[in-house]
Amino acid sequence: MKTAKLDVPGAHLYYEIQGSGPVLLLIAGGNGDTAGFTALSRLLADRYTVVAYDPRGNSRSTLTEPPGPQTVETHAEDAHLLLTEVTEHPAYVFGSSSGALVGLDLITRHPGQVRTLVAHEPPAVTLLTDRDHWLTFLDAVRETYFTHGVDAAAAKFAGAMGQRPVMEPQGDLPPHVQEIITRIRRNFDFFFAHEVTTFPRYEPDLQALRTLPLIVAGGTASHHQMPYEAATSLATHLDLPLTPFPGDHVGYIPHAGAFAERLHEVLGGR
Repeated sequence: MKTAKLDVPGAHLYYEIQGSGPVLLLIAGGNGDTAGFTALSRLLADRYTVVAYDPRGNSRSTLTEPPGPQTVETHAEDAHLLLTEVTEHPAYVFGSSSGALVGLDLITRHPGQVRTLVAHEPPAVTLLTDRDHWLTFLDAVRETYFTHGVDAAAAKFAGAMGQRPVMEPQGDLPPHVQEIITRIRRNFDFFFAHEVTTFPRYEPDLQALRTLPLIVAGGTASHHQMPYEAATSLATHLDLPLTPFPGDHVGYIPHAGAFAERLHEVLGGR
């Protein structure tokens, strides 16, 4: 595996690249980084040149200017520049959660770069019938972060999403696992301060997306969770089926083998 950094406006992007074949770009969401894709990348590297990166502000992708409100459009431009760096050909793209929103903007603005996008549970809050409820709730999560700290905000956020907060590192874990957990927890600070209220307000360009090679995906164990409902709404607006994938919102971590095979299956022939 090769690791490198790419200078983009306002940040240094850390990325990893491994394997051979057509490029498959993996875009993490929220407080995630490349660690969430470790097993998935390894399992797909015999069929794809897999590229994963830490989104700007997370982990090793450091900012070169003071942090401010993050936008899907800025993050999509990062993905565009990274693809330009690693390939001259259209790439497959898989986006998870808010990384799927980034993928939607990437394929809208740079359609020639994307062979197929798999958008896995994009939290397209603006397409929900109860959008105002969720936008108000996410504003409250950010306020909780500033008034009561990251743990209180993480518990509030995860509880409403039907997920569990990232645990504290335990002494009996291998050092590299402790380091990953510490890193992911630290990313919550950036997420709650600068992303949790801005990304959900992103408005997908539905008219453009109807003409583009897009697969909207949802986890088989995610039913009744907000990101799944948002993905369902997006698929409905685009007259697309919601394509099932193993597990829940981050099914590619506990079910990496089955998830890799499903991803390869849906990309086959495209």
